[in-house]
Amino acid sequence: MRTQKLKGLDIVPPKSTSGEYETQPNMYKMHQVCIIVGKRQSGKTTALVSLLEQMKYDRILFVSPTMKSNKEILSRLKIDENDIFEDCDDPTVIDKIKKIVEDEAKDLERYNDEMRRYNKLMKAISTDHMPIDEEDMIAFFNDRDFMKPVHRYNGQKPRVAVVFDDCLGSGLYSRPRKLNALSTYSRHIGQLAEGGSIGISLFFLIQSFKAQTGGLNKVIRNQCTSLMLFKTKDKGELIDVSESVAGEIDQNTFMDVYNEAIQDGDHHQFLSIDLHRKKGHPSMFRRRFSEFLIPGPEKK
Repeated sequence: MRTQKLKGLDIVPPKSTSGEYETQPNMYKMHQVCIIVGKRQSGKTTALVSLLEQMKYDRILFVSPTMKSNKEILSRLKIDENDIFEDCDDPTVIDKIKKIVEDEAKDLERYNDEMRRYNKLMKAISTDHMPIDEEDMIAFFNDRDFMKPVHRYNGQKPRVAVVFDDCLGSGLYSRPRKLNALSTYSRHIGQLAEGGSIGISLFFLIQSFKAQTGGLNKVIRNQCTSLMLFKTKDKGELIDVSESVAGEIDQNTFMDVYNEAIQDGDHHQFLSIDLHRKKGHPSMFRRRFSEFLIPGPEKK
């Protein structure tokens, strides 16, 4: 086959991605659409808490009818009770989540604007030739001194995550139009005037990868960036998961890494599949979070 190169038509990628954040070298990329699949009491919540801690989210929202009963998780993740949404049938819950992220974006822009004004005022005060803005004087001066603007995250974009747990059969999944849109545009929520966005990570805890009604639908499954699969006796479910990652790996290799990850008698084992892994990671598969599983023959 012959080819002919065309000058000046190379694709130039953007320098940064909307809603992207640095994470620890061995951690997953952010933002996430993460699906955690496991039967009741399999260890999904334990794995989730460890992951959220390692990803260092600043604010975590929980959509779950049972979350407030778990005080240990609330305290460990420092979740504000106002950030818990218990009614999974509430048709406005997605709108409330979006507003929280959009308000974070507005607050960051407020802080950046105030810092520009504050720095300009401090410079004017320290020199003789710059005019002093009286409105800024009033805005930043209290009874004794000038007060520097304050931001909850010290001027950094907050890392925000939302967890959906025990929502099977609810209106949230049964009428998923808004949830689908949130999953599709999650990186772009909370857009900033100067460019980029706050974005949001989504974590779905489910007992079955597919459900006839009221389960996680195909739109959300197609947006998945990482998947944690706990032990299952349902061969059909294993096939469903393997088909969902068929573009990345064949079914036989999937079964090999699943069987390697799930060891009999070992509690809380799961296979982690990172569909958007970092370049330096040797594999998309892990046993739990701490051990890469690398398909292929072992090196001697």
